[in-house]
Amino acid sequence: MRLERAVDAYLRHSAIERGLSDHTVAAYGRDLAVYRGWLEGRGVVDSAAVTPALVAEFAADRAAAQPPVAASSLARLQSSVRGLHRFLVREGIDDVDPSSKLTPPKQARRLPKALTIEQTERLLDAAGPAPADAMPGELVGMRDRALLELLYATGARVSEIVQLDVDDLAHGDVLRVRGKGSKERIVPIGSYARAAVDAYLTRARPELSRRGRATPKLFLGARGAPLSRQSAWLVIQSASERAGLTAHVSPHTLRHSFATHLLQGGADVRVVQELLGHASVATTQIYTHVSVDALRDVYATSHPRAR
Repeated sequence: MRLERAVDAYLRHSAIERGLSDHTVAAYGRDLAVYRGWLEGRGVVDSAAVTPALVAEFAADRAAAQPPVAASSLARLQSSVRGLHRFLVREGIDDVDPSSKLTPPKQARRLPKALTIEQTERLLDAAGPAPADAMPGELVGMRDRALLELLYATGARVSEIVQLDVDDLAHGDVLRVRGKGSKERIVPIGSYARAAVDAYLTRARPELSRRGRATPKLFLGARGAPLSRQSAWLVIQSASERAGLTAHVSPHTLRHSFATHLLQGGADVRVVQELLGHASVATTQIYTHVSVDALRDVYATSHPRAR
């Protein structure tokens, strides 16, 4: 099969049959565009003509690229290539998987960076007014406060939060979140987040909604359109600057902080796994290292014979 058709078929399969998110499918598409361009530059235009030697050469070429490609990006690129060839063999399009011997690069296991509880409170306060203090015209401020409160209260990914519909909040003190692979999970909402969201829904969203076309999305931009991931990122960056936080703060920082603070408070790692929507508890256990480091610091500063 021509490479272009093979890639298109795999992306359709990923989106429709596997139910992967638009964001994930788009990432696969970018990776496979690089792969296809590299192969076509060597005169290979048919998937059946790809050999293990070519796949290995492509991987080595990307690993030696300048500027260097991050190990995580290399791993995702190789995963996209392996997924494509496995799909072609499974569908009976090709007889052999030339990527079967491809070994993913080892990635350094980086501990996630979390804010302290005090830093988190400063960030939330800087995002917008507390529900009781919000003035009638502070539409965007009420939205931003509700957005950050919800991110921290649920540990949800920013892509999950901006995809929420108003009806996803119809269950009282829990939130229905659609995660990777369109898997749904139910996450409790604390009283602070619920109050901020309720204030936004009753006092800000109706006015924002009148500025644009009707949409069921929970979070809206200043012109009434659904809030994008990029806009949510900018909201967090602006709040971080106003809070005087010097460390880089991203939407994932709030997710890391959510998990770390739960474990420090005594939550079971498997409960945190369920709340985060991790398929494996091994993914969640990286946060236990953060908590152990915190315990070690407290011990070192508190015990009379620690040093």
